[in-house]
Amino acid sequence: MSDNSTFIVGLDVGTTKVCSVVGELSRKKELEIIGVGTYPSNGLKRGVVVNIDKTVESIKHAVEEAERMAGCEINTVLVGIAGGHIKGISGHGMITLRNREVTDRDIERVIESANAVSIPADREIIHVIPQEFIVDGEGGIKQPVGICGIKLETRVHIITGQVTAAQNLVKCIHLAGMDVSDVVLEQIASSESVLTDDEKEIGVVLVDCGGGTTDIAVFSGGSIRYTNNLTLGGDNLDRDIALGLSTALAESRKLKERYGVASENLVSHEDIIKIESVAKKRTRHISKKDLSMIIQPRMEEIFSLVKREIIKSGYQDLLPAGAVITGGSVIMEGTTEIAENILGMPVRVGIPMEVGGLKDIIANPVYSTGVGLVQYGAKNSNNKKRQILIKEDKIFNKVFERMKHWFKEFF
Repeated sequence: MSDNSTFIVGLDVGTTKVCSVVGELSRKKELEIIGVGTYPSNGLKRGVVVNIDKTVESIKHAVEEAERMAGCEINTVLVGIAGGHIKGISGHGMITLRNREVTDRDIERVIESANAVSIPADREIIHVIPQEFIVDGEGGIKQPVGICGIKLETRVHIITGQVTAAQNLVKCIHLAGMDVSDVVLEQIASSESVLTDDEKEIGVVLVDCGGGTTDIAVFSGGSIRYTNNLTLGGDNLDRDIALGLSTALAESRKLKERYGVASENLVSHEDIIKIESVAKKRTRHISKKDLSMIIQPRMEEIFSLVKREIIKSGYQDLLPAGAVITGGSVIMEGTTEIAENILGMPVRVGIPMEVGGLKDIIANPVYSTGVGLVQYGAKNSNNKKRQILIKEDKIFNKVFERMKHWFKEFF
């Protein structure tokens, strides 16, 4: 890619698919999606790389498709990271102001002090996200620069990941012939594309249901307050269908995508579909209601566990904007109704917003993370001012330098 300031590429390496999205910043600083590529992913399990060769192959195919559509060569990408190894913790930092007025350097210092938490040797910090700043006991401050005071504090959300999981993901991209400009938590990426600023401010929970994991993020006051993930997703549905109907996994995935309904109340026994047996020697006929009766319990389990995480966050009564569900596993009819019944709050399906270009193609929850990665990159490259909500850049650079060191050992 010839102009990194104009073109931004997001790479969503998921359990069931790899998605590559190319965005271009116009002269008016408007973001347009000009290329999309997807390819089945067979090298990951629950968001973690378990087969290097298969993952590299999937990445290459997805990127090549996006290159053909966008008419450009992709050399650098932003990549999303998720999986059961991702953990979020709260942190607190405090410093004394040297000049009795908050400066940019003071913000860096207080965030570094909040970052001084003890984490296991096999884990690495991915993001440090300020939630608020406090000057001489006065909290709720988002931009403290210029405020007079003696003591500056901050509350942050620290996201850590397993070193080897991040290392293997970046290694696959390098082996596919590309560099990684940034590694972004998938909940943060998806939030860029499917949540509004108002929702983040008043309180909302994002539920990203992928193939291997369901990622959860609670927002309030314009920042992330809680993150976690469930090692349940669309793959579990596929296996349930395969076992319940004695069919192959590939066939069960097709059945889910073509005929799946999350609520059995929305279908009847009169709706008949044809399925193939495992050996493909014969076909059978079942009702869509039978299929739905397999899907519904698993979807209810997923959202019941999501509700447990919301309660665990302590924000269950502070989410007036309700829940936004996204990801490939929420496309099924009836998912919104199931989620509303279990979560006890308004629910909408999130699709990428506020981008131009290939709107019709990306208007699908499957592309939420890929498009969000592009928006995240555009937001950071387009705004030269300090971004209080993405204040982890300096700390992340230290992490990323260590990643570069890893790959000097490989190549």
